[in-house]
Amino acid sequence: MRKTLILAISIITILTISSLIHSKRSPVQATKDILGLEQKLNMLVEDEPELKGALAGISVRNAATGDILYSRMGDTRFKPASNLKLFTAAAALSVLGPDYTFTTEILTDGQVKNKILNGNLYIKGKGDPTLLISDFDQMAKDIKALGINKINGDLLGDDTWYDNVRYSRDMNWSDETYYYGAQISALTASPDEDYDAGTVIVEVNPGDDIRKRPSIVLQPATDYVEIINHAITVESGEEKNITIERLHGTNTIIVEGTIPKNAKTTKEWVAVWEPTHFVLELLKQSLEKYGISFDGSMRTASVPMNAQMLKGYPSQPLAELLLSFMKLSNNVHGEILVKEMGRVVKGEGSWEKGLEAVESEISKFGVRTNTIELRDGSGISHINLIPPNEITSLLFAVQNESWFNQFLHSLPVSGAPNRMIGGTLRNRMLNSPAQLQVRAKTGSIASVSSLSGYVDTKSGERLIFSIILNNLLNDAKGKMIEDKIALVLAES
Repeated sequence: MRKTLILAISIITILTISSLIHSKRSPVQATKDILGLEQKLNMLVEDEPELKGALAGISVRNAATGDILYSRMGDTRFKPASNLKLFTAAAALSVLGPDYTFTTEILTDGQVKNKILNGNLYIKGKGDPTLLISDFDQMAKDIKALGINKINGDLLGDDTWYDNVRYSRDMNWSDETYYYGAQISALTASPDEDYDAGTVIVEVNPGDDIRKRPSIVLQPATDYVEIINHAITVESGEEKNITIERLHGTNTIIVEGTIPKNAKTTKEWVAVWEPTHFVLELLKQSLEKYGISFDGSMRTASVPMNAQMLKGYPSQPLAELLLSFMKLSNNVHGEILVKEMGRVVKGEGSWEKGLEAVESEISKFGVRTNTIELRDGSGISHINLIPPNEITSLLFAVQNESWFNQFLHSLPVSGAPNRMIGGTLRNRMLNSPAQLQVRAKTGSIASVSSLSGYVDTKSGERLIFSIILNNLLNDAKGKMIEDKIALVLAES
């Protein structure tokens, strides 16, 4: 019995010594590293004057094991701003899949005779936020190719794939003019390849001479919005102070202020009122451009059962759409993805059902949904609440998913100059050890700044982190603090 006990102790001793010899780092060294990281982060946060009176939630995990290496208020709920998009993107990839597309359909309830379509033409939207003028031109070309020169009927838009609620429940009126607060419709259009759906781009350039009105260009060119130009061109060197706002409940855009004669273009993305009607106007313009006359009315209506589809137009796949969603932090895409998940999972394209689907899906990744509050898919609401530890928990779990590479690829990269690689991090952490080493989602709303993702360290490891700063008086200073923290992690 005694010999057996001695043998057992010897084996345990040998295994322990062997593990210490062959491990990359000894337990003593690992403990020192963790203590060093904790000390550095504590000093950084506690000595930062911008955080006096503010709240800082930080969570850091080992990407290989999921072990929490540092947590400061990690289980406290914070307003996450656009870091909430991490949950929306992961849920969408899991529910819909990276190859999922949104199809727009052209249909009719009539017949073609002598190059005349005797009946109505329908465009049915299923959530594609990437429709451009070029797409409507292609639709018109395809209709022309069917031998149609005239439509003897109405042009109708069907946006019933989603409900008719245009704004998430916490959207402020002060936000609705701007691209990040655009209305959500299953039938919408974008002015350029940033895909800010439901908006027009207003460009203001100096006038020909002093005291003259500036010139204003719309993209896309459209009569759907009315421009009222109260701005004035002033002497070179004088103050540039241009405001561009849409009046609530209308498509009247007011341009006011001063622009110096030598000033560069002022550009603003302005959200339209009722995107569905905007699409009808753009499609009508394309039809006329390709010689298809139309004398009927334009309105919204559901496609009747007897209608036949002339052609479908699928969007880019979800994995590609995520680039503009995550790298450029496109709010409209977040809300469309939520409604699409509601439609697919619950049979209803609404925020209520979509958020239920999101919560159900992220719970599969170990997120404790009983400690979070989700109000939208973009993070624009100040009532969204998520603890930093739940964000890093999600980011650890999704590493095992087949679509993780697409998820990781969608994240902004620190200091990467290409806009569709660096995204909202392209001008941050430049010329530092953290440049190109951080892949993370940024976030910013009033008094809130956040940054969560992955960082590759100097020692060759990968860390997962979430930094959420609330009650800030200066959001820009918050981003500087996040970069300092990311630098500490990169140098660990």
